[in-house]
Amino acid sequence: MTNRNTEAPSRIKTGANQQRAPLFDAVREHIETQVVPFHVPAHKHGQGIPEMRDFIGEKALLMDLNSMYDIDDLSNPISVIDEAQHLAAEAFGAEHAYYLINGTTSGIHTMMLSALRQGDRIIMPRNAHKSAFSGLILSGAVPIYAQVEMNGELGIATATSYESILQCFHRAPQTTALFLINPSYYGICGELRRIVELAREWEASVLVDEAHGGHMYFHDELPMTAMEAGADMAAISTHKTCGSLTQSSILLYNSKTIARHKVSNTLNMMRSTSASYLLMTSIDLARKQMATRGKDLLEQTLHLARFARDAINQIEGLHSFGPELIDGRTVFNFDETKLNVHVRRLGLTGFEMERRLRQEYNIQVELSDLNNIMAMVTIGDTQDSIQRLIDALKSIANKCRIQKFRKVTLMPEMPETIVIPRDAFYSHKKSVPLEKAVNEISGEMVMSYPPGIPVICPGERITRDIVDYIHILKEHNSHLQGAADPFVDHIQVLGF
Repeated sequence: MTNRNTEAPSRIKTGANQQRAPLFDAVREHIETQVVPFHVPAHKHGQGIPEMRDFIGEKALLMDLNSMYDIDDLSNPISVIDEAQHLAAEAFGAEHAYYLINGTTSGIHTMMLSALRQGDRIIMPRNAHKSAFSGLILSGAVPIYAQVEMNGELGIATATSYESILQCFHRAPQTTALFLINPSYYGICGELRRIVELAREWEASVLVDEAHGGHMYFHDELPMTAMEAGADMAAISTHKTCGSLTQSSILLYNSKTIARHKVSNTLNMMRSTSASYLLMTSIDLARKQMATRGKDLLEQTLHLARFARDAINQIEGLHSFGPELIDGRTVFNFDETKLNVHVRRLGLTGFEMERRLRQEYNIQVELSDLNNIMAMVTIGDTQDSIQRLIDALKSIANKCRIQKFRKVTLMPEMPETIVIPRDAFYSHKKSVPLEKAVNEISGEMVMSYPPGIPVICPGERITRDIVDYIHILKEHNSHLQGAADPFVDHIQVLGF
């Protein structure tokens, strides 16, 4: 069973104000006035792009507006956007909330640029998302990497232990910030509250990538959230788990050490001045729905996820791992809406399973790696969609020969950092064949996306194991990103 939070007071905020959607209402009222537009965007309520209008509908393009006095301005919100952000802060238990229209990536960049100056040290796990590593480049901060525990049976990173982070503080006592992931892409959570308290003892700010945990604020049987644990800031992808449109997210602020005006100013540097009202109104409505109905919606979501996990574990050759990973040492909780399936006993890689599900059964999963797939179970799922996935997995398994022993491929060990990411990014570089890159210093990132965890980052030494691992990813047609060469036959390294 998952480590519940039932002994603590309910986290769900159900105040009467949460029934309101001020930004959505203002946009709807603006449209109903039938204003004649002599402003951008050029399509003028869809008249200038009829093919798009006819496909997605007139109302969607009527909502594609520019900032005006009656619908506020995200760059300097003083009315309905300001009110909507305050409602979001209340719903997520934060002092303040900022709408993000450049995705959670912009929130992570804003957190790091607000908390760090060039040369500051930040402790972070090496299995962070690529946006955290680009945040290092933007800020000029020096990473102190915390060791991440690996599960050799499943071939995945689990979490960073309290002890590992404590060791980092002893190695770098002047550390300015701690960067955490809650939960991981696979749904795994570490000892969040105790680690946040540790950071406080060392006077370090706590920044949390909570991209996959926005829904956790609305059901007491889901893992502890960053705001509950006392973090300074957290970036959440409302589009991933709360129902808003893709690219829409929220930055939560609850800090006594990072000035709020610095966060606001940094955000205005990072984001577009032409904020999408489609994205923003979707955040407003998703927040309203989660605050008022989230508990019931997530109750059904958890029921479906548990049903699916039990059913998949009855299929020979498959293992849907979850709460049993909790060990009280490194893994302290698990988000059961992440439906992970280990497939290597079927003689397949996760990449192969993903392709078969898509090509033969018209099902698309969220993530695949060399050993597993992961399907997101959300408030949008039904018994029918879940059953379709179960039936497809059973059909594929029945066509495979079950292997008693399975070879699990692990990511290489953490590379040695020779040059800090910012300096490596701006250094002179040359392109060399991947095979000849061993012992060179990488000038770019290479990662499989998703999950977007870099195999190598700028400034790290390229090892034989890393080159071999990239070859394995290429052989299995993994979607590689980050390199100048889209096929990663060559890689940029430092040098002339």
